[in-house]
Amino acid sequence: MALAWAAWLCICIVWGTTYLAIRIALETLPPALMGAMRWIAAGAILAAGLRLRREPWPPVREWPGFALAGLLLIGLGNGGVIFAEQYVPSGLAAVIVATVPFWMVGVEAALPSGERITRSTAAGLIAGFAGIVLLVWPELRRGGGNALMFAWGIVALQVACAGWAAGSTYSKRHAVRSGIAAVTALQMLFGGLLMLVVGVALGETRDVAFSTRSAAALAYLTLAGSVGAFLAYGYALRHLPISTVSLYAYVNPVIAVVLGALVLGEPLGGRIVVATALVLSGSAIVRMSATPGTERRRDTGATLRGRLARVWRRELPPS
Repeated sequence: MALAWAAWLCICIVWGTTYLAIRIALETLPPALMGAMRWIAAGAILAAGLRLRREPWPPVREWPGFALAGLLLIGLGNGGVIFAEQYVPSGLAAVIVATVPFWMVGVEAALPSGERITRSTAAGLIAGFAGIVLLVWPELRRGGGNALMFAWGIVALQVACAGWAAGSTYSKRHAVRSGIAAVTALQMLFGGLLMLVVGVALGETRDVAFSTRSAAALAYLTLAGSVGAFLAYGYALRHLPISTVSLYAYVNPVIAVVLGALVLGEPLGGRIVVATALVLSGSAIVRMSATPGTERRRDTGATLRGRLARVWRRELPPS
């Protein structure tokens, strides 16, 4: 049990620190190619591990679905975060990403057979929106070029949230029997390939440069943020209740905000604290109201694969 709690703590810390690592990696690396290097390497490492263990790969006929999910979850979901952190503080980016459940509710409500928005869900949406306004409005009011780029960063974060929500909904409605590790490896590879294509098309190859800090940050994102945390996540789910493991979604933004302030000198005042509390509270209300009690009870006796799939769909994306 001690190892399970250590794995959970690892998830909280590592995924909370990846926002800072992205910001540091961007000091010398262009955004699209930095993401491509991270996710292609992480996917290749997972694929090599599966090959060594001789675990079966999904049939090729299922790969187009994994490609679409990877483009949405990794390409748009993580790619939007990377782009945004060029102009938005890492801690603030982490708090904005905590609004993914809002987008998931919106996507579900827009579908013909999707879940409808309840009063409690609407209350959570209002609280979260108030927190976002409190976070971004002072920066936007300043005007000027920096405010414009900051606004583009906020838009990119919303694109990232929308991409993750759409990819999660697609995965939920097109479930497959393949192992979660193989599915994740393929999604990482396809998402990384999209970033590679975008980076080359934008001419980012001429801007690639490594410093000690950026190289270390990229290695940390690949090995700890992608591969290591994924393995810790799976181990924690084997030995801890889903309700406990899912709490990482509320710890990550707090760690990101504090680290951004301590390491990079990002703003951390009463306004940031109150806004963060509003966003996380709204996210918690939306998630709880969007998860029927019967589904929560079924999760208790679910297989590991089912648990991974359900929690991966409903929680925040790893940055």
